Amino acid sequence: MTEKEKMLKGELYDANYDANLIKERNIAKDKCYEYNNIKPSCLEKRRELLKSILGETKEKFLIEQPFMCDYGYNIKIGQNFYSNHNLIILDANVVEFGDNVFIAPNCGFYTAGHPLDYERRNQGLEYAKKIKVGNNVWIGGNVIVLPGVTIGDNVVIGAGSVVNKDIPSNVVAVGNPCKVIKNI
Repeated sequence: MTEKEKMLKGELYDANYDANLIKERNIAKDKCYEYNNIKPSCLEKRRELLKSILGETKEKFLIEQPFMCDYGYNIKIGQNFYSNHNLIILDANVVEFGDNVFIAPNCGFYTAGHPLDYERRNQGLEYAKKIKVGNNVWIGGNVIVLPGVTIGDNVVIGAGSVVNKDIPSNVVAVGNPCKVIKNI
């Protein structure tokens, strides 16, 4: 099994020395660099480049600059997706956003994690778990979503939250760690 196959299955893999994964990350990072240096007013050029980076898009979306990702092809965004400045998606596994998702500035979605065991961690091994965000979700500024998390539909995640566990539909959740504080 290749390192990429292990990565996409959520198993431990080595991203540091696998030539194919390094090449794919460099392609995505070069495209992100190019995207981040397009004049903000050139919306169509920005859109077309984003479509070449991301794995799946709908017709109506906008990601403000700067934007960074690891691979790009594992990112799926729904219709009417908007992200403000400084979105970081570490997409070693699938990161899927539903329709009508709004993301405030300085947010991160991290599929990658490392073993607690320092010996395996020191070997450069990591794992990647999928992240899924439902429809009609608003994510406040400076929110971090960790590997393996699913956020349901019709959810508001409060600013500064660290989402380390699944969040059900129809709630407001905040904090570090992020917890449901009320139903909507």
